Amino acid sequence: MPDTPQTHTLATMSRRTVLRAGSAGFGLFLLSTVGGRVVAVEVPATEVLPGGTLDPASIPKFASALVVPPAMPRSGTVRAKGGKRIDHYVISVRQFAQQMLPAGLPPTTLWGYGPAARGGHRRALHHAPSLTIEAEWGRPVRVTWVNELVDAGGRFRPHLLPVDPTLHWANPPGGTGGRDTEPAFAETPPPYRGPVPMVTHLHGAGAVGDESDGYPEAWFLPAATDVPADHARVGTWYDFFAGKASAMGMPWAPGTATAQYPNIRRARTLWFHDHTLGMTRVNVYAGPAGFYLVRGGPDGDDAVRDARTGRRAVLPGPAPGHEPPASGRRYLEIPLVIQDRSFDADGSLFYPDTRAFFDGQERAYLPHSDLSPIWNPEFFGNTLIVNGRTWPYLDVEQRRYRFRLLNGCNSRFLILDFSQIPGARVTQIGSDGGFLAAPVDLSGSHRGRLLLAPAERADVVVDFTAVPVGNHVLGNLGPDEPFGGGEPDDDFPAADPQTTGRVMQIRVRRALGRDRTTPPEHLVLPTITPLPPAPVRKLALIEMMSQDFDDSPVEALLGRVEEDGRWVAEEWAAAPTQTPTLGATETWELYNTTGDAHPIHIHEVAFQVLDRQPVVIDEAAGTVAVAPGSEPRPREPWEAGFKDTVIAYPGEVTRVRMRFETAGQFVWHCHILEHEDNEMMRPYRIGPPQPGQPTDDHGGH
Repeated sequence: MPDTPQTHTLATMSRRTVLRAGSAGFGLFLLSTVGGRVVAVEVPATEVLPGGTLDPASIPKFASALVVPPAMPRSGTVRAKGGKRIDHYVISVRQFAQQMLPAGLPPTTLWGYGPAARGGHRRALHHAPSLTIEAEWGRPVRVTWVNELVDAGGRFRPHLLPVDPTLHWANPPGGTGGRDTEPAFAETPPPYRGPVPMVTHLHGAGAVGDESDGYPEAWFLPAATDVPADHARVGTWYDFFAGKASAMGMPWAPGTATAQYPNIRRARTLWFHDHTLGMTRVNVYAGPAGFYLVRGGPDGDDAVRDARTGRRAVLPGPAPGHEPPASGRRYLEIPLVIQDRSFDADGSLFYPDTRAFFDGQERAYLPHSDLSPIWNPEFFGNTLIVNGRTWPYLDVEQRRYRFRLLNGCNSRFLILDFSQIPGARVTQIGSDGGFLAAPVDLSGSHRGRLLLAPAERADVVVDFTAVPVGNHVLGNLGPDEPFGGGEPDDDFPAADPQTTGRVMQIRVRRALGRDRTTPPEHLVLPTITPLPPAPVRKLALIEMMSQDFDDSPVEALLGRVEEDGRWVAEEWAAAPTQTPTLGATETWELYNTTGDAHPIHIHEVAFQVLDRQPVVIDEAAGTVAVAPGSEPRPREPWEAGFKDTVIAYPGEVTRVRMRFETAGQFVWHCHILEHEDNEMMRPYRIGPPQPGQPTDDHGGH
């Protein structure tokens, strides 16, 4: 393998070749060197991606119409001090059955968000993903989040999926003294079957108080009638944040938390999901997620100009509104959340209940090893879901559409391939933090491909004008295994073309009228001012390997890089070491010492990606440094805006810059949810500790 960086269209990286091991094609990435040189040792993946008892090849493709979620109904409005109006929503998480698989196959029991209404007459509006919250720039939104995971008799519902109680997790059975810890066990315990904790995070929100951010230790159980007396009902930080919220006129009732989002940052595509400590992977996989769109303001749609006239540009619309559409109404702006799932033959969701699923380790785990018995380092479903249905179809006309895209997968990186739709022209105009600096023609030098890591969003205009009438398929070239960068087929096997290599069918018909939208090549997007140079904070992405099993990761971690290049791993329980002052601007350098790419999400802030550069890693010494003689590689064109999630490639340092404008306790973490749930998350604090806050020694072994 060459020692010099390789240039790729989707991602450029100077990466160490890795040892790919593990069963079932999961592609566990480890480091391997021979004689001081990196070498490639590869075990081929199996042909069929494992999962539940329902064979994905047997599921009819493109048999169900795409669901386009309407807007979430408001519960009402409230007036804040000074008379400012606040849109109020009361949104609950409930259990229900949904037809994710095509008609004729069993429905799937899921959890999802929806309007919590008296008498349950709006129960049908609970869906996975949920209805979309439509927010107006500068107008606050207040949401009362309700944990309604109870049955008709008010008794708690246990989890749909296996919960590993050996991680550092919410741990309600530990009571007040043992919550939010990693409990000790003398032998391998069964999965947790008690009441389910939840806390909702609005991903990408800015200028949000920490009481409203969905802190992982601010979870709460449902107000069930049968919660065991020895269980903690709320997380370590819940009462502190409830006090702050009450002082703002937002008292929290049992089984609820109320958050307020000011919506004063740039118009953008956000989404909300559960964020409970050590349980995010299974809670989100069960269904609770939804879009939150901020519109208007100085950087919103009205600020986009037509270069030919200088007047306001016309973007494709309308989007779904608050009321059901009239018969035959066309939506030209469509939110699309893409997820991967696996199913059993009865329609239920499949998620592994043993670590043996990942790497075949069968013997007893505790107290004989350092591996958790249920947690899997990654999980890849063998079906793709769009807006809650397997392989749906979408009817479009020969005209321009606007897609709001979200990768909602736990671990899977997507490479959406529009080139399989002949004549389609794809232009990206926005990302996580709103509009880009300029439109990016993905159909030109990028060959119609769009890379999305878990939690990343993209705002794209897709022009179907020249697409032949007929049925076409949006493909996926991302791998059925961990992603390390590079190109499909050259650097990794692309997804199974019969299953996970397909996303949805596009059924094209002739346009019913004139397309009056502005061609994307003529769009002038709002100006983005670069943040000034700032002090550097060096951080590390680290993987810990088992001492008891060969080639088996125990956990992934975050940490810091000392001045001498040594990396220091830090677990969730350690006090915050990233403590920027209020109003400060910093550059964070993310040194990836692992073999995988990691999508790093930093709460509360929107950052600007600067560049990436190769690094030299000495595993024996535990050091990392910028490769001598190397040059920084500029950010990708689709990163030339504000973002909240960035791909940190293996063997590179990724640099981002941000300003910290809201004081409080927040987190940063990898958004591969299996990683986040097992130590690859750290608290960070903006400004000094708050009077009365829980101690920074917030849980341990």
